[in-house]
Amino acid sequence: MNEHEAWPDARLLGAVAEGDRRALEIIYARHAPWLVLRLTRRCADATLVDEAVQDTFVVVWRKAANWNGKGEVAAWIWGIGIRRLLDHLRKRPLVVLLAQEQVVVSAEEQVLLGIEYGDLGGALSKLSPELRAVVQATVLDGLTTREAGKLLGIPTGTVKTRMMRAKAMLREGLA
Repeated sequence: MNEHEAWPDARLLGAVAEGDRRALEIIYARHAPWLVLRLTRRCADATLVDEAVQDTFVVVWRKAANWNGKGEVAAWIWGIGIRRLLDHLRKRPLVVLLAQEQVVVSAEEQVLLGIEYGDLGGALSKLSPELRAVVQATVLDGLTTREAGKLLGIPTGTVKTRMMRAKAMLREGLA
């Protein structure tokens, strides 16, 4: 067993920031399987999911030094992963015809794209960064309030309070 394998994620990410490829391999082995599963729940296209996962770990390699040390490394990776998936979805047409096969995006994919470009996207952009971050973490990224709190470096109660305020403001903005 390599000594790196016993290291916690935070220490591994620090080593990745210093250019340690073995640390990145271990981070990948720990986190890629669950990331694939969670992204697959949001997108039925395995090719897009694979591309998003690969892009996620390229970002982890390049931006490991940007992790602020607050929250869980897994939550930070999840935030990168879901943004990479959304980037890939934005680049893809809603319906693609290939020979005799028709590929149609899932309802969830359409919702995610609608969030970015529809009325909800406009309403979200009017929220303060603190409220928008809570909505992103809990609703768009699918984190629990506890996970969102760790990711954002705030107590769980604060996540709940900000989410209530964000919902009220979104209702008002969409009315």
